[in-house]
Amino acid sequence: MSLLGFGSNLLITSNSSSLPFSSSSYLSFLPSSHHHFALTGRKNLVLRAENFGTKSDTKLIDMTESGKELPELNRNLYPPIEPYSTGFLKVSDIHTIYWEQSGNPNGHPVVFLHGGPGGGTAPSNRRFFDPDFYRIILFDQRGAGKSTPHACLVENTTLDLIDDIENLRQHLEIPEWQVFGGSWGSTLSLAYSQAHPDKVTGMVLRGIFLLRKKEIDWFYEGGAAAIFPDAWESFRDLIPENERSCFVDAYNKRLNSDDKETQFAAARAWTKWEMMTAHLLPNEENIKKGDDDNFSLAFARIENHYFVNKGFFPSDSFLLDNVDKIRHINTTIVQGRYDVCCPMMSAWDLHKAWPEADFKVVPDAGHSANESGIAAELVAANEKLKNLIKTGH
Repeated sequence: MSLLGFGSNLLITSNSSSLPFSSSSYLSFLPSSHHHFALTGRKNLVLRAENFGTKSDTKLIDMTESGKELPELNRNLYPPIEPYSTGFLKVSDIHTIYWEQSGNPNGHPVVFLHGGPGGGTAPSNRRFFDPDFYRIILFDQRGAGKSTPHACLVENTTLDLIDDIENLRQHLEIPEWQVFGGSWGSTLSLAYSQAHPDKVTGMVLRGIFLLRKKEIDWFYEGGAAAIFPDAWESFRDLIPENERSCFVDAYNKRLNSDDKETQFAAARAWTKWEMMTAHLLPNEENIKKGDDDNFSLAFARIENHYFVNKGFFPSDSFLLDNVDKIRHINTTIVQGRYDVCCPMMSAWDLHKAWPEADFKVVPDAGHSANESGIAAELVAANEKLKNLIKTGH
């Protein structure tokens, strides 16, 4: 049995066939104004547990008796699709970013903010969205993916990326759009939405990363090594013992070396460390990304650049301190319980600061959006926002 929180409420799910409802029962939820979920099986039941974490009155309501019908939410990835338009947008004297659109040209716009920073987009990113309903916009952030110049750190800050998102929105003549981002994409989603709350219709966030010192220290200074000591050794051993007081700084020195092979060696080690820890169970296809020097160089250099500069935020708690600016935006937070890259403490802190947002904890998942439980929750979150838009909520 697993427990998932929603705001101040509690969602209980189970895959056990011993329970009095089918293990294949799907989970669907009501409009956010109700702040509770439906559990469907032999009967449609809503379990409401107010004040999560405290003793409370629990009420079971038979939805069939109330006469209310709950919308069924698709939880399966949509089939692969191709873009209907692509292009490049010059965003500075130095940088040009790649963008693409797929799905319905007249649909509700949604922008996908990739992770890393430096990770770039992939065709599979389109599959989280209903292509009949959504106008799906993907773009590669500065220095990443197909954007140029590759792996460039000059004029590459969070504020620059926020401006790029706005420039792209205006370039595509989009009045407002839904924002979707995981890992660093969740960081950028929060930062962009706090800067332009009037341009955001809803948000889906995954693998919350607030770019605080304790999060960087956890993953890059030895915390996560307690769980993945085997993967950690290769990352650690690239750095001489006398430089191990700060791995982020030591890697920064090598990723910005004048020697290209020194850069590539550091980039491979940095990237493999993250790819080996991104799934609850090892994913060989993901780990192989560390062997791709082109991908690794952008991924490692840009990530490290942002981490050395503390995300270019004015304070460690900047994103949490500014939640009030976006509190009104319909948002779902999806977090893998065993996320080692972006541990659940950050999602929990965001949930406590923002209890109005849906909070979904996947009990058998790590960090990656491609894990089945996380992918299902991400699709369902988009479906919920789709239903709210269709019904005018």
